[in-house]
Amino acid sequence: MIDMSVKIGPLRLQNPIMTASGTFGYAEEFKDIIPLNQLGAVITKTVTVEPRPGNPPRRIVELNNGMLNSIGLPNVGVEQFIIEKLYFLQSLKTTVIVNVAGKTGDGFVECVRRLEDVDGIAGYELNYSCPNVKEGGLSFSSNAATAAQVTRAVRRVAKRPLIVKLTPNVTSISEIGLACQENGADAVSAINTLVGMAVNVKTRRPKLATITGGYSGPAIKPIALAKVYELVSKLTIPVIAIGGIATVEDVLEFLITGASAVQLGTVNFYDPGASVRIIDELHAYCIQHQLGSLSEIIATLNISR
Repeated sequence: MIDMSVKIGPLRLQNPIMTASGTFGYAEEFKDIIPLNQLGAVITKTVTVEPRPGNPPRRIVELNNGMLNSIGLPNVGVEQFIIEKLYFLQSLKTTVIVNVAGKTGDGFVECVRRLEDVDGIAGYELNYSCPNVKEGGLSFSSNAATAAQVTRAVRRVAKRPLIVKLTPNVTSISEIGLACQENGADAVSAINTLVGMAVNVKTRRPKLATITGGYSGPAIKPIALAKVYELVSKLTIPVIAIGGIATVEDVLEFLITGASAVQLGTVNFYDPGASVRIIDELHAYCIQHQLGSLSEIIATLNISR
């Protein structure tokens, strides 16, 4: 029997395959597509204190090597999330993590405080890094002092594990990661999208209504891998890898580099069965390489010359 489980701070996941926030809805949208209970964890789309309509269209642009999005974190708000969305998530037999954001540090604190009163949630992912929202998001993870302040404030009200989602759009991602670690984060996830842009050459107008947006997809994987390597080299808390992951080989690269788990994002749009297929392929890899547990390959990167 191969042990596929991994530890993320106080959490133990049945396998390292998680869904990335914003690409998987509230999970119920995928219930007829894949067996959700096989996933290591489900991370919800972002929840804020008040409902958000999101950004004006056009909000998504498909590119040859990825996609741009400027969704703007549309969601029903925390109270309606609890009333309308949580029941289905509570029925799942896998780990459920709620992604949380706020316009201010107090917004993060208040959202988590309200979620602390309900069952069925294993932890929180704090979205400090969405580059699409003019108020919030980017500023929290682009400054170590601010990231530290908000993490510390949320830690005071949260009994559940905290994962902080980091932006790559900074000079030193490990500096931000260390600030979060020192102020109560149980893990970090990285990377969120890169800032990108596309132009319609016929109209000479930006393709996104917000001009710039978040760039994701297979092309960002090498950047994500380098950022994860930087984080695991400096931090002692677990790192969850995100960015361009679409195959079992991608997952293995991140695990070998030192990530404790991975999140699948953009691939959910064009290959929604990828997550459960990769779980099966990871199991087959362990058999092929005579591993008793998947954790045996984590942080085994050989950098000797």
